[in-house]
Amino acid sequence: MKIRILGTAAGGGLPQWNCGCAECGCARRTGAARSQDCLAVSGDGRAWYLVNASPDLRSQLLAAPELAPAPGTRDTPLRGVLLTSGELDHTLGLLTLREAARLAVYATAPVRRALHQAFPVGPLLSRYTEADWHTVTPGEPVELAGGLRAEAFALGDKRPRYAADLPGEGEGDRTDWVAGYRFTEEGGAARAVYAPGLADWTPAVERAVAGADVVLLDGTFGTADELAERTGGARRSPGMGHLAVRDSLPHLARRPGPRYLYTHLNNTNPLARPDPPGAAELAAAGAAVAEDGLLIEL
Repeated sequence: MKIRILGTAAGGGLPQWNCGCAECGCARRTGAARSQDCLAVSGDGRAWYLVNASPDLRSQLLAAPELAPAPGTRDTPLRGVLLTSGELDHTLGLLTLREAARLAVYATAPVRRALHQAFPVGPLLSRYTEADWHTVTPGEPVELAGGLRAEAFALGDKRPRYAADLPGEGEGDRTDWVAGYRFTEEGGAARAVYAPGLADWTPAVERAVAGADVVLLDGTFGTADELAERTGGARRSPGMGHLAVRDSLPHLARRPGPRYLYTHLNNTNPLARPDPPGAAELAAAGAAVAEDGLLIEL
């Protein structure tokens, strides 16, 4: 299995265009920018799937040699996209893929419905390319090209703002607005977990992490009160659907073994700096901060 981390920042990227916080200022001075969270994964190094489609997707694809078209063709190794949520920073890049001859898109039922009704990406894509939409159900594996298996696990009920008034359709609609994925190589030789939106360390997360080789986790906020302390806001990270790094580290320390990498870092998070002040604390739990462009081979 191969994993190319295309982007590691939360929505807005780093630096965020309208923000003058310390982290954004540092990124401007040093050039240590981060593009918005996105991943590419392959079971055989030939057929690749995106996990989320960020607004920065065009530049991310151009920076990934594995995803380039063959010389003289428009045939790329990109086979499809799996979505962890319906948030704009995870879905706007779908429109960038409109030139594809064909595109497979995988999403949970509420996310798929939101992208056809509240934010009609589905109908828009259909005007440009042949998009095959597939409903992902937590706990039910999906077989992908290249010997890759993906199994979603539910992470929370946080809807994107544009879908706040979208009518519900039952219990499943309330629990899988946000999902993570456990990827398994053919034969079970390699296992990877991707969960950029993590509201709490649930039994589903515990099961997904068990036996994994690498785990990419929600690193949006360093502490639960980060926004209040850095921007004067009143919202805490759990209420925004994100378990703070400091609150997830004890779970990592309790389950050593995988390579833990934090991604989806908000522009207010000091861990997004080139030399993060909390790096030693992360290392003690067997963790580190993911970097844009990192290639992981399992």
